[in-house]
Parts: sequence; C-alpha cells; structure tokens
Amino acid sequence: MSYIREENGGVVLSLRVQPRSSVNRVDGVQGDVLKVCLTAPPVEGQANEALARFLAERLGVARSRVRLVAGQGSRNKVVRVQGVTGPGVRERLEGRE
Repeated sequence: MSYIREENGGVVLSLRVQPRSSVNRVDGVQGDVLKVCLTAPPVEGQANEALARFLAERLGVARSRVRLVAGQGSRNKVVRVQGVTGPGVRERLEGRE
C-alpha cells in the first residue's frame, strides 16, 4: 500500500509527522506513510499549520489547496491536496529536498 491515493481531482496523503525537528524535511517512506519532520512544536495547531505550508510550498500549490482531513491532535495525519496528481506528488516529495 502507498501513502498516496488519487481521489476527485487531487490526492490524499497518509503522513507521520515529527514536530520539533531541526529542519523541515521529508524523511522518507515508512511502510504505508510518508514521514515529515517539522520545526514547529505540536502546540495549538502550530505543527498542523506548518505541515500545510510545507506541503503547499513543496508541491507548488496554494496553501488553500491543502487541507487536514484527519489527525488534528495526532502525529499520524491524513491530508488532502487538490489539483495535483499522484506521480507529480511522489516526484516532488521523494525526488528532492
């Protein structure tokens, strides 16, 4: 199983977030999730907002196209990104830093 699922003109991503990292980065695929390290702390939604901004920038889409679907208070999150394709997302997230 993959961490990316195409759905209704976008993709749904299964992520594992590590807050309070030294740098924002993609840390690779672990099983059926993609691990993302963020500098933001897991306080008052800061890590969730940082994740959305990081993904928008990395995928080249507007922040408004990135929405947290599940995992508001968890390290395991499901995010929907509108207007992108699975292969394009995979290349941008796994292909470079």
